[in-house]
Amino acid sequence: MTYDLISRFNHWIIALAMIGMLAFGIYIEDFAPQGPEAGALLQTHKAIGVLVLVYGLWRVGWRLARGFLEPAAPVPVWQDRIAKLTHWVLIASVILMPLSGMTTSLFGGHDIQMFGLFIIPGFAENKAISEIAADAHGAIANVLIFFIVLHVAGALKHHFVDRDTTLVRMTSGRSTR
Repeated sequence: MTYDLISRFNHWIIALAMIGMLAFGIYIEDFAPQGPEAGALLQTHKAIGVLVLVYGLWRVGWRLARGFLEPAAPVPVWQDRIAKLTHWVLIASVILMPLSGMTTSLFGGHDIQMFGLFIIPGFAENKAISEIAADAHGAIANVLIFFIVLHVAGALKHHFVDRDTTLVRMTSGRSTR
């Protein structure tokens, strides 16, 4: 059994979007010059985050509707449990990461400018909610980075050590190497 074209497309688009947004967020937080340039970068980050949330809802809905494939080859129970945990954390992060970022901004009283097309207006400032969401956004980012590395390491282990079709199923859709 293998993944259909839409599942593979969804996987790679959201993977690139999430990794890209993590890198972009780290750049803005730690390396971007302060001032108007940083504000423009942050607005772009927020607008892309809204798009990631919309696409992420589609991706998660599709994954839940399609279900999950059985492992490509028999694996020890502990590996199966780690794989399932990793997939669920990644799925949840696709929703929670952009949602926490939006909550930070909107409850901080800040609008989200959607590339000059429209504005998602900020709410009356609620510092407590904004700060909790900001803390969650940062914590989710750290958890997400860990589980992305774990996910990639697991896929590479399956491909190069176990020599099974786990990675091949998600790249080409074939069920054999």
